Amino acid sequence: MASGLAPVVDAEYLKEIEKARRDLRALIYIKNCAPLMLRLAWHDAGTYDAKTSTGGPNGSIRNEQEYIHNANNGLKIAIDFCEEIKAKHPKVTYADLYQLAGVVAVEITGGPTIDFVPGRKDSAESPEEGRLPDAHKDASHLRDVFYRMGLSDKDIVALSGGHTLGRAHKGRSGFDGPWTQNPWKFDSSYFQELLRGGAKGLLKLPTDKVLVEDPKFRTLVELYAKDEDAFFADYAASHKKLSELGFTPVSSGLTAMISKWLALCCKWK
Repeated sequence: MASGLAPVVDAEYLKEIEKARRDLRALIYIKNCAPLMLRLAWHDAGTYDAKTSTGGPNGSIRNEQEYIHNANNGLKIAIDFCEEIKAKHPKVTYADLYQLAGVVAVEITGGPTIDFVPGRKDSAESPEEGRLPDAHKDASHLRDVFYRMGLSDKDIVALSGGHTLGRAHKGRSGFDGPWTQNPWKFDSSYFQELLRGGAKGLLKLPTDKVLVEDPKFRTLVELYAKDEDAFFADYAASHKKLSELGFTPVSSGLTAMISKWLALCCKWK
């Protein structure tokens, strides 16, 4: 069977999601792996093809034929970290777990709160290699990849701002170094560094450079560099879109309301 069944998103499942969220916070803090978890969430979701409704945030990155793709070098580490949480919360799908890990990674490093609605089902099938962005390429390549997913220019620039976290590793991508002075804090400094050309030692990939070279992209870069609130609002919206590609939440409004209620209950205990 290509795909598993969608989980029943009832009060019990939402309770497990909130427990998994707490355990992810602890794991990400202990392992100091927020950038890696964010990359895992992005790469599981970023294979989506809107025309064929294939790929997307369905947990398929756990399959060996997918995590060995060149673009996923190093992500087996994050997949194995998530197994610790999955073992404690077996009802939670991998698809939900990986996207929740990305949400927590942003929040725990000072980024915006991202609305998370669970209910994704897992897939045993992986898309062909080559659907993720290639950092060596240009603006037209970025648009091809993101438009294929059904995303926009604003999504491209806002999501690129997630590079404020972490660093590239030569053994994984061929590039080396961080994008910002503080790669463990989620803020708007990525855009500020782009506009000032980057300090010595800071990374600028070809796909980073096109954000200031392309006029439409640059307008957003300039906005986010001077207005972190605007960046956080747009990033949270774009991240949510990415995490829900090909996923239709069942009664998403009610589910989100119950989830928030459970989170409050957990805080009061």
